[in-house]
Amino acid sequence: MAWWCVVALLMLLCMDHSSCDQPHAQFSSQTDINTVVQDPRTGRIYLGAVNNIYQLDARLQKESAYTTGPRMDNPSCTPPITNLCTEAKNMNNINKLLLVNSDSNTLVVCGSIFRGICSLLNLSHVDNVIYFSDSKGEKTYVATTEETVSVVGVISRFKKGEPEQNLTVFLVGKGYGGSDSSKLISTRLLQDYQELVRFENVVEASTVQASPFVQRYLHDFRHAFKDSGHIYFLFSRTTGSSDSRKITFVARLCESDDHYYSYTELQLNCSTNGENTYNKVQSAAFYTSVLSSPYGELKANDKVLFVVFSSDEDSSMSALCMYPLSSINRRLEEVIESCYRGELLSDDKPKSVYSPYSSKTEAICNTKREVGVCADVFSYPCGAEFLPSPLASKPEYALTVSPAYTRKGMLTAVAVAVENENTVGFLGTSQGEVIKVSYFEGTITKVPVQACEQETNCNSCVKLRDPYCGWCVLEGRCTRKTECGRGEEKNGWLWSPNQQCVTIQAFEPPNISCKKTKQQEKCPQFENADPLLIPVGYKTPIQFEGKNLEKYMVRMVLYNCSVGREDCSLCKNADEKYGCVWCATTRSCIYRDRCTEELPQCPDPSITDIVPRYGPMNGSILVTIKGSNLGIKKEDIKRITVAGMPCVHKAEKYSVSTRYYHCCCVFKPGNLRGGISVGKDPIPEKVHPIRGPAQGGTVITITGQYLDTASKEDISVQVAGVPCEVQVQKSVSDCFYVLMCALQGRGLSKAMTAEEAQAFVGDAPCTVNSLHDDKLILQAPSTPPRSRSRRQRRDTSSETMELVVKFGHGEWNVGSVQYEKKNEVPLFIIIPAVLLPMLFFIAVSVYCYRRKSQQAEREYEKVKQQLESLEESVRDRCKKEFTDLMIEMEDHTSDMSEARIPFLDYKTYTDRVFFLPSKDGANDVMITGKLDIPENRRAIVDQALNQFSNLLNSKTFLINFIRTLESQQEFNARSKVYFASLLTVALHGKLEYYTDIMRTLLLELMEEYIHSKNPKLMLRRSETVVERMLCNWMSICLYQFLKDSAGEPLYKLFKAIKHQVEKGPVDAKMKKAKYTLNDTGLLGDDVEYFVLTLQVLVHGEGPDVTPVKVLNCDTISQVKEKIIEQVYRNLPYSQRPTVDSVALEWRPGSTGQILSDLDLTSQKEGRWKRLNTLAHYNVRDNATLVLSRVLHTQQSFDQNQDSHEERSALLEDDKVFHLVRPADELDDVKSKRGSMKDKATTKAITEIYLTRLLSMKGTLQQFVDDFFRSVLCTGTVVPPAVKYFFDFLDEQAHKHENVDEETIHIWKTNSLPLRFWVNILKNPHFIFDVHVTEVVDASLSVIAQTFMDACTKTEHKLTRESPSNKLLYAKEISTYKKMVDDYYKGIRQMVSVSDQDMNTHLAEVSRSHTEKLNTQVALHQLYQYASKYYDGIISSLEEDPAAQSKQLTLRLQQIAAALENKVTDL
Repeated sequence: MAWWCVVALLMLLCMDHSSCDQPHAQFSSQTDINTVVQDPRTGRIYLGAVNNIYQLDARLQKESAYTTGPRMDNPSCTPPITNLCTEAKNMNNINKLLLVNSDSNTLVVCGSIFRGICSLLNLSHVDNVIYFSDSKGEKTYVATTEETVSVVGVISRFKKGEPEQNLTVFLVGKGYGGSDSSKLISTRLLQDYQELVRFENVVEASTVQASPFVQRYLHDFRHAFKDSGHIYFLFSRTTGSSDSRKITFVARLCESDDHYYSYTELQLNCSTNGENTYNKVQSAAFYTSVLSSPYGELKANDKVLFVVFSSDEDSSMSALCMYPLSSINRRLEEVIESCYRGELLSDDKPKSVYSPYSSKTEAICNTKREVGVCADVFSYPCGAEFLPSPLASKPEYALTVSPAYTRKGMLTAVAVAVENENTVGFLGTSQGEVIKVSYFEGTITKVPVQACEQETNCNSCVKLRDPYCGWCVLEGRCTRKTECGRGEEKNGWLWSPNQQCVTIQAFEPPNISCKKTKQQEKCPQFENADPLLIPVGYKTPIQFEGKNLEKYMVRMVLYNCSVGREDCSLCKNADEKYGCVWCATTRSCIYRDRCTEELPQCPDPSITDIVPRYGPMNGSILVTIKGSNLGIKKEDIKRITVAGMPCVHKAEKYSVSTRYYHCCCVFKPGNLRGGISVGKDPIPEKVHPIRGPAQGGTVITITGQYLDTASKEDISVQVAGVPCEVQVQKSVSDCFYVLMCALQGRGLSKAMTAEEAQAFVGDAPCTVNSLHDDKLILQAPSTPPRSRSRRQRRDTSSETMELVVKFGHGEWNVGSVQYEKKNEVPLFIIIPAVLLPMLFFIAVSVYCYRRKSQQAEREYEKVKQQLESLEESVRDRCKKEFTDLMIEMEDHTSDMSEARIPFLDYKTYTDRVFFLPSKDGANDVMITGKLDIPENRRAIVDQALNQFSNLLNSKTFLINFIRTLESQQEFNARSKVYFASLLTVALHGKLEYYTDIMRTLLLELMEEYIHSKNPKLMLRRSETVVERMLCNWMSICLYQFLKDSAGEPLYKLFKAIKHQVEKGPVDAKMKKAKYTLNDTGLLGDDVEYFVLTLQVLVHGEGPDVTPVKVLNCDTISQVKEKIIEQVYRNLPYSQRPTVDSVALEWRPGSTGQILSDLDLTSQKEGRWKRLNTLAHYNVRDNATLVLSRVLHTQQSFDQNQDSHEERSALLEDDKVFHLVRPADELDDVKSKRGSMKDKATTKAITEIYLTRLLSMKGTLQQFVDDFFRSVLCTGTVVPPAVKYFFDFLDEQAHKHENVDEETIHIWKTNSLPLRFWVNILKNPHFIFDVHVTEVVDASLSVIAQTFMDACTKTEHKLTRESPSNKLLYAKEISTYKKMVDDYYKGIRQMVSVSDQDMNTHLAEVSRSHTEKLNTQVALHQLYQYASKYYDGIISSLEEDPAAQSKQLTLRLQQIAAALENKVTDL
């Protein structure tokens, strides 16, 4: 619709405001206008144009503007746009959505650039940007980048958290764009909340949001509004089938529904002649009608949805239809009630509804009623977990009305107004025209837009029948009622034919004269102004009694409640005359009449600081507590405790709200509760000096720990019971200085001052610190004087010195001072005695260290040289064998494709990954899919299991379920793994919900490891349910990547190992081979052998002969395996015959001989019996053998035996070997000396044949490198799950300071390479239909260990004692480590995978594979755990308020009653 049409409609809508009455009010925009909104409080109008936001007043005069574009952008780039986005160019910003949020005085603006990021502007000045961020990622992308895709929204409230917080949000409905996510409806935050940021979606895992195929429905949203606790979206869409015709729907959901369970679509028909002619909505308006007569079901004062439709069949036709909101709600309740009652058709599909975005329509309405729960619209007005899929009414339940107005041409907009108790509609056309229609006497009438001034007399004015025009009697003109001066009075403004026109003929008196005042004072004057207090920001009427205004000044006080009252306590402490209140909506102190919701009680106190931060454990110190909301008066402080002990409140030092003081009581550490520590006791460690004069006056330094505990006023120091003055307080290490020794006397200060007094010890002067009348404070020299006094100069034996005090010329000997003599050793003796032994020790240590280092370096170089020598010696051999291997494998790999590689189907793959390692293996009930349930109970059990599935879809129940199980001691690691696998299968239909549960549990696990354990150990083992859930999640998400990318190099590696192993002898009993990568599986003998080519004829399958290469040292079973491998190479392993099911017959002449591993001809060596080989039967090269099927495994055996006695002799308790007997089983006939020699020889065998490991490694190197590159290369396709989960780990790590880069590396390694790739590498049969022998498994284990070493950060130092497996790939390990580091860095630099995209991917996996899995069996097995730990689960649910509100306990009890065939009174 053209922009001038929009502005014209807006002008008509605001015509009830006087400011809109001015003629020719208009505003022109340089670019197209896309959306218009009006602030109902101020009347301001906001226009969303291309590249601009305009703020207009009610007269369409521009007040402010904000430029939103063009900007450098490209839809394929992720904001913020940097130089890395080479495709960026200047792009126009098409402003898609404007929403007025009056509570926060903000305007929500969402445009098309930067992937649809929104911003918040100031409603008063739109050029003031309150919030904008383009660095929060895809979770904040709201609108669409495409011009043709429409976006609608509505402001709402959302309750979240414990305790619940009422958050401001806006719900958005939008169609699908090429660069957008597939979310139809989303709930976006308008404020930051915990880990969520503004504009992030707070409702996830909803089918309405994440269905992977919603794009085919071509949603076109046109309007959104809310009413009576419900949100409504109006849109048109296709049915999702080949029919491209669109149908209009109104979708309703509860405003309090945080899972969209209540989302239901109702089809709206605007029909003529019984056909839905006008099928596509163009615009809508929601208004309260005041029609004077009924129209269909429409009644006066009904809330009505006015909708403009167009027709797909005839685009030149359009219509206006009206739908009472009561009728919409009534029809929605009918179809929902039908679903709740489980009304089904003959084909078991719901009668009234279907699931528009789910493939399981038959399961949506048969879950609630199955276990006898009575569900109706009144019990569950907003749905519950049993309605996980959205509902839509079937066409026969559509709400159908007839058009109220039709027109040729395209109607594109509708606006509604009420004028003089009449509803008026304004319709905009595609040509920019505006049509006004009004409802009168049961009909819709088309009338021109208001032109009252064109009528000059009463009769013509009232004949217009225009609700906007009437005859103003006293003014004698045709006007709007608001323009008529006394139009509100009876007969003052005439409208409608029922009122007759009147004329004024005369009036008395003909004139009125003004009487002159006799007042001599000058006028005018204003006196007695009321009120005298005026709050800021609130329009306050002022009344005056006045005269002589030019000489009179009114004095009033203008005050602001928020100044100096930053918190609730300060606000409530203000004088009541100011009317200041603490407002809940603005969270500030404002005038009472400005607040819409006054907070009756202040928030909880908030403590910002405590001084001092710690004190002695016994308390008794003064503590200052600072904060906000700490009470209004000192009597509000009822009780103060520290670590559970009461403290005395110092009321005289209390200050309102900001702080107060109290003194802690004395308590002992043992009385503390909750393990709380209030501080640290001072620990004096040293006192200097330790001796001093008995009279005092000595400065004492006390050093120790925590001496700065508490404050200076709390500290006292005593020496021998005498208190000392604390002079200085320093830090923890050196704290208090005390002392001043005194000389007692009388009248000391009367003679002279302290400066005139002198004191000597010997000839050294003393410092006089202070002089009192009865005391002289002195400080003696710290060292003895060098010379004595004259009186003692001759007495050299005396160690005492006189203390002499002089006052003027008077001198008094007041005593003597004795210095203790120190027996000091001369310095020239101390230094050599200390330094020489130290230097000697250092020299010896350096020598030993260098010698040890040189020896270690020599050993390392020696080992390195030996390895290089070994590699050099086998290099030519490796090249030759590698060439032979490539030639021989050409037949296997030249035509290799997905069809040729025997990939397992998805079900078999998940069965093997999830359940093959279980204790029952292939016989596990999850693999067989067989449940032992009586036929007569099967239907009841199926229904109960469906209800149990719904219960698992409750996050509250499932989290409680898992926590309860993990708290049980008997729920061991094996049980956790099995339970997690069952849960994966049961929730496979909602993988996005499964992912949400996994994320929640992982966050809890992270908190546990980060705060109480070593973070590096997280995810290392499957010790919890969530760790196994993560393993299964990776297996699910990487299945397609295995088939598309990594599967082929892995299969080639497996085939190369198998082929190379079978080229040499393999001991069938010891499972050791000549060619292997594992030194423990290396064949410890040099067995002589040669290659035979057998011509194999398959009995019953034609005359064709197949050449097969074998070894003459192969057992008969090994020969059979190689023949089956070659003959049936085009069949997967599971479809091939087994070795025991075939017999091998050699026909050297006219008669044939059945070959077997053991028969009467088998060679015996003492108690040892050797397995038969081709050499034993003397089978030659190019011999012909016949392979035939047998009825049972003993047929060939029976055919080759003559009697029961022979069979008994064959089955004697003999020991069997193939090529080499075990070293610890040597015959007793050997001498003791010989046995020791043989053992020594056996021990050295590994060293002798280590070159074979190098040969095998060199031959397979290319295949190993190819596999590593396919897994650790970001240059190709990286599975979205890997990027998504690695970003999740990075995000969580950055929130914790104690998680470094090494820890993040370990987390990623534990979650992907070690948890998934190593498992697949060691078990190729998990993904391929192949058989992995023990010998091949041993080599795969070495490669897997190398892969694990490459993923660790630890440096591997090689020594002689290092395992051969480590030495084998020592040279390559650094290259592989760099590959891993580059892989992790490359993933971090990739574009993020949003929650929406990940959910879309997961939903596609669910849709493609869920029906193939044994979901019912998994539910049945899961219930066994629920039954086993039933009491614990019930207790957990009863303690959870969220579980109680959802009646989860009752639902579990009902399921238990049904599954266990119990009769209850529930």
